[in-house]
Order: sequence, then structure tokens, then C-alpha cells
Amino acid sequence: MTTRPAGPKAPSVEEIEEQERRLVLPRFTHEDAWALGCLLVELARERAAPVAIDIRRGGQQLFHAALPGSSPDNDAWIDRKRRVVERYGCSSYLVGSRFRAKGTTFEDSSRLDPDRYAAHGGAFPIGVEGVGVVGTVTVSGLPQVADHALVVEALERFTAS
Repeated sequence: MTTRPAGPKAPSVEEIEEQERRLVLPRFTHEDAWALGCLLVELARERAAPVAIDIRRGGQQLFHAALPGSSPDNDAWIDRKRRVVERYGCSSYLVGSRFRAKGTTFEDSSRLDPDRYAAHGGAFPIGVEGVGVVGTVTVSGLPQVADHALVVEALERFTAS
């Protein structure tokens, strides 16, 4: 029997909030979207991750990639997770985690259509210093904790460069 490597550990609400405070950019241009998207593709390819990646600023899609093994379902998940970030101004995983911390689920308590909104990990706000949230970066195709962790890792590397 083969064992799969353990995925990333689920972060706490406090840890996700700290990630969002820390991962704010000085600016976010079209070139930045391209660079961040290419970094995400590189990380996903290193792991043979079957993901789709989406980066938006305002209402404009600045980057999209669909890696081998991803499907149109991943694009639908991207849209649903992205809408959560746009509505709540924080990551889709944080929104779902806050509902779980209250002993309920997003689907049961948000009063939002689950066909249009998904508080599952993978969509993260793109925040700019002195401005606020200007866009989203979303990954879909892995378990939600891994989708979230991939986006956070890419943003950590991107902000360090």
C-alpha cells in the first residue's frame, strides 16, 4: 500500500487573518498579475497539480491558466470562490472557517446561493497598501486547504521578490 504525502495543515482563523494582513502589495499592475500568475503556474507544474488559476483586478481578468488535469468545473469553482472574496473582502477559506468556528457552515447560514458562492479555500484578496482590496487570485483543483496554501505560498514568494 502506498501512502500519499500529507497535505498542508489547515490554518486557524487567526493564522488566515495574519496572512491577509501580511500579504499586501505596494501596487498591482498588469505586469504584476502576469508575474504572479506565471509563478503560480511554475509552482503548480513542480507539483503536477491539476489546477486552474485566475487573477483579476476589479472586473477584469488579467491572467488565466488551466493546467493538465484541470476541467471546466475548476473554472466554475473559481467563479464561486472569487464571488465570496468580492462580497466579503477576505479569502474564501477565511469566510468558510469563520462559519465553521461558529458551529455552522457557509452553505447553511450565509443565505447566499451555493451555486454562485463557495466559501472553500483557494481565492485570496489582492490588497494594495493604502488602497485596500483591488482584486483576487484564485486556484482550483486541489483540496481546499491545498488550494489556499498554494496561493499563499505564491504571494509570499511574490512579495519577497
